[in-house]
Formats: sequence, C-alpha cells, structure tokens
Amino acid sequence: MTAAVSGLGRGVPVLPLVFAAGAAAALVLPPFSVLPAAPLAFGALFLLVSGAGTWRAFALGWVFGLGHFAFGLSWIAESFAVEAERYGWMAVPAISGLSALLALFPALACAAFARLRIDGAMGAAAFAACWMAAEWLRGHVLTGFPWNLAGYALAEFDPLRQPAAWIGSYGLGFVVMLVSALAAVALRAQGRRRAGALALAGLLCFALAGAGWLRLAAAPVEETGVRLRIVQGNVAQADKWRPELRAETFARYLRLSSRPGAFDVLLWPETAFPGYLDEDAAAVDRIAGMLGPDRVLLTGAPTRVADGQGARYFNAVQAYDAGGPVARYAKHHLVPFGEYVPRWLPIERLVETPGDFTPGPGPRTLALPGLPPVGVAICYEIVFPGAVVDDAIRPDWIFNATNDAWFGTSIGPRQHLASARMRAVEEGLPVVRAANTGISAVIDAEGRIRNRLGMERSGIIDAVLPASRPATLYARLGDLVLPPLVLIGLLLAWLTDGGAARLRRRT
Repeated sequence: MTAAVSGLGRGVPVLPLVFAAGAAAALVLPPFSVLPAAPLAFGALFLLVSGAGTWRAFALGWVFGLGHFAFGLSWIAESFAVEAERYGWMAVPAISGLSALLALFPALACAAFARLRIDGAMGAAAFAACWMAAEWLRGHVLTGFPWNLAGYALAEFDPLRQPAAWIGSYGLGFVVMLVSALAAVALRAQGRRRAGALALAGLLCFALAGAGWLRLAAAPVEETGVRLRIVQGNVAQADKWRPELRAETFARYLRLSSRPGAFDVLLWPETAFPGYLDEDAAAVDRIAGMLGPDRVLLTGAPTRVADGQGARYFNAVQAYDAGGPVARYAKHHLVPFGEYVPRWLPIERLVETPGDFTPGPGPRTLALPGLPPVGVAICYEIVFPGAVVDDAIRPDWIFNATNDAWFGTSIGPRQHLASARMRAVEEGLPVVRAANTGISAVIDAEGRIRNRLGMERSGIIDAVLPASRPATLYARLGDLVLPPLVLIGLLLAWLTDGGAARLRRRT
C-alpha cells in the first residue's frame, strides 16, 4: 500500500512507515525519554490519518499501535524465560497477541479523529483529545492496562512532569500529543497558519515548563523524621519458591534487616516471605525478636482465608511489630494470567499457586503504631492513575511493594519505576518502593528519586521519609479535570486557526 502524503513525500510505503513510527514512539518513553522523537513519531501518525477515511485511519492506527506496543512491551518476554522449558514457546505469541489487542486503542483514536474531518490546529487538538480518550479507555476496559501512557514521555524531566499534579498522566498525554500534532501542522501549513501552530506549540511547552518550575520552587526539601530501611533481597525468580531455598531466603532478609543502623519502619518487597507468614509462628517470633520495640515491618507475603467453599488466596502486604501482626492490605488490581486467569480461557497461570488470587476491596490506608498513615500499592497497582489512594482516608505516603524479578534487567522495571514517579506527583505523596531485584527507591512528592538501589543488587537503603504535600487538584478531582482541559485546548487551537478574526468579521 502506498499513498501520497502531504508533507511526507510521494510514493511512501505507508504501512512500514507507520509501523516504524509506532516503534519510534517507544523511544519517547522511559527509560529512553527521547523527547524529539515525539513530534516525529506522533506527528507522522497525525499526518497519515489526516483526511483519511474512517477504516483506513483505523488500520493505520492499529499498525502504529502494533509497532509501539511490540517494541515498548518486548521486555515481557523475560517472564517466559523463568521456566523456559514450560513457557518459553509462549513468549512471541503472547507479546504479539497482547500488542495486537492493545493496538485497537490507537486504532479507535485514529478512526474517531478521521470521522471529525477537522484540520489545522483544531485538528491537532481533536487528535490529541481522541488519543487521550483512547488511553483512558485502555486504562479502564477489562480491568485496564495503563502502561506507557503518552504523558510518561515527561516522567524523567523534573519540571515537565509537575503539571501531572493538576491534570494527571492522561492530561499530560493530551499536551504531548497536541504539541506533536501542532509540529506536524506547521510542517504542512504555510504563512500565518504555520506561525500560529509553532507559536501555540511553543506556548504550551513554555507553560508546561514554567508551571513545573513554580511547583518545584514552592516545594522546599522537607523530611518527616521517620527513618526507613528498605531491604532488597535480590532473590532470583526461579529460586524464590523452591522449598529447599525458602529458609535461606528468609534468613537473607533477616540478615540484611539486622545490619547496624537506626530505623523506624522496615520495608520488604512483594512476596518477600515465600510462604504464609501469618501461619508461621516461628517466623513471626524471629521477626519480632529482630524488630525490638517501636519498630514496624511492612512485608509482602501471600495469605489465605478459609470459607465454606475451601480457601481464598490473597497477594498481600502485612504489617508486624514486636507484638505480632497489626494490619494487612490485599492487592485489588490483579495481573491477568499471572495472578488469575479468566475462567473462560483454557490456559494456566504463569505463577504457581494453589488457586487464583482473590482481589481485595480496593485502596486502603493503614494505621501503623508510631508512623504516619500509609497507602499500599502492590506491584502492578502503582501503574493506575487515580486509583492508588483511599479517598476517604488520605495517607501521608505510599508503600509500593513489588517483585520485578520476572523481567530481569530489561526496560520493564525502569518503566515500572517511571509509573511510581508519576503517582507521587499526581497524589502529592512520597512513594517508597521495595523491589525484590530492584529498582528500590525513595521518591518524593515531586517525583524526584532521593535514594535508589539498582537492579540485581542485594542490599539496603537507609533513608528518611520525605514530607507529603497537600492534596493536589488531580488527587481531589481525578479524571474530572480532563474535559475542561480538552475544551481549553480546543479553544486555543480555534484562536490559532483564526477563529477570533472570523468572529470579528461576522460581527
């Protein structure tokens, strides 16, 4: 298939071009964060679908999405190598199938934009709105998968990610797509329209950076006085659940936790204890002896609850002090095919457990003795904007317990860390991350990494908990901020396209 595309030349093979643009869009996101690639990749897609028919735009969007997700999510293949003899053959079909499914969302965005038949700066704003709506759907449909949102292009730039405190990651994605499409408008336009598109793109970039600098300037570096100790055991996923190694895994966490130094709260990662800790009195006694008075442990450990039909299993974070268990949180956003399998699919989980995990009731704030109230997000849960904090009882910090050992030293754990940084900004809360094989980190309420321990390293982080900030606009309103943002974007685009001048001539 070829087409003459204005601004891109004639005789360009469209499908390879749009697939390559989708792959290049993966470079826009962490850990690469090559911002100049955004107008090249997303701008090319905008030009390709401008003026196209609905179904052609749908096809182009799907091919773009296929390239984007196939490259951006290629790290998932690492998880199939943990038990390569059983699951290795599934890696390519799984990534291909997931990419093809997720590509439907860019396809819908492009088809919706094509139906609107709008060009110029207004077209750029409409394209950005359609893309944002499709990303929002991707984050919610069938439990959602809001990984690698367009707004994460700004995650590693201190001032540029700060507006997420007001408009969230979906809103940042709208701005990224609008600026990218305006650059494409300028490439194709001439005269005043070109100048207007460039001016609006420049204004948006300046406003984004300026607002970010102001938020950073208003945020003095403050700490709470609460002393943290994060333990990164670095236990290989293939060894984690081997019965003959469980005692050594537990002993490793106790040794690391007992290193000299003062702390108030001890933090172990997801499933750090490879068994049912709340049923193991001897293990609880060893933890109590290690903690001593006035200290609390937060650790990932599965748990189970008996009911009339057998037992229900939960992926949990449990809190202990010297007297025993004090609180528990059960993960509510479970990983499909890892922690449960839809009953209508005749396939098995990648994680061996006696049964599917049961989702918990939702975000919850834990009250711990002598500590600020804490919200908990286990692993995958930290990727969901607006869904990590209990709205009824706002915590002072978020504990993200995770196990990224499944993904080795790939880009996956780095992308996961970027999500945690965005949640910190959106909520105005520090995020403390304990990861089995890394990356463990202390992240302040502005998304800055205060302390970190890299991948495949065993050790501890001793740090002080950063202070929280008052609830942000996004924390208070959530995604209700998005419709007004789109209206403002459309109004600015209308003015750029000469709307005010046309109105004056009519009056």
